[in-house]
Amino acid sequence: MAGFEFELSRNITIGQYLPTGSLVHRLDPRVKLLSFTILVIAMAICDTYVGNIIALAFAICLFYISRIPISYGLSGVKPAIPFILILAVLQLMFYNKVASGGTVLVDHGFILITSDSIRLVIVSALRFIEIIFLSSVLTLSTSTTQITHGIESLLRPLKYVKFPVHEFALIITIAIRFVPTFAMEMEKMMKAQASRGAEFGTGAWWRIIQRTKDVFPIIIPLFNVAMARAEDLVLAMEARCYTPGNERSIYTKYKAQNKDYIAILFCILFASLLLLFPFPY
Repeated sequence: MAGFEFELSRNITIGQYLPTGSLVHRLDPRVKLLSFTILVIAMAICDTYVGNIIALAFAICLFYISRIPISYGLSGVKPAIPFILILAVLQLMFYNKVASGGTVLVDHGFILITSDSIRLVIVSALRFIEIIFLSSVLTLSTSTTQITHGIESLLRPLKYVKFPVHEFALIITIAIRFVPTFAMEMEKMMKAQASRGAEFGTGAWWRIIQRTKDVFPIIIPLFNVAMARAEDLVLAMEARCYTPGNERSIYTKYKAQNKDYIAILFCILFASLLLLFPFPY
């Protein structure tokens, strides 16, 4: 059995930080979060081939600007391939009323495939990959502490309506940080089960049902580990006298610089290009 079948943490880029000292790493985390939001919205709305290809090329360029190997982005896409294929099949079979225009390619019973439905499938797959790439660049170039401070700073005006800004930012950060942690725990369990004769990763990656059945035996142990990790985190926070709702001073104060304004302006212009430019296809 190939060893790489168990290297789950290698394929999880969300929640990991890769310091390279690039320009993207040095940007204000608030600017990166705002830029990420703007780009994701623009990519989700853009419905043309050309626009999404340009957006994908832009996302790939961000890896080179960040000095992050593109293999990190590709490894993040690999686990999502089965879901992208399932989504494509569902869209072809059940979205025929939504995308019923264009040239009819297949018309058999309830299955109606047109050129517009094909475009819907391809554009949706490109959007999925683009957002995964952007998420990988964001988390690989921004530490969890920076993400916490950035979210809290951006949402600070909501404090006037009694919204728990700090607690919300902390929850988001913990959730992101626990993704690679759970991947490593699951990897340990799979290796332990395989050493006892269990079959993991023996089927082809497209045999989704079989691979899902293989994972069932470790779901409950993984849940127990998650509860134990959460309890350890609670005890650690209580030992440091953490009390929700209390006012806290800020050790790190961010101040936007010229490069931050240029970056956010460029993202706004690029998003406007995707949404407003009349791409032919």
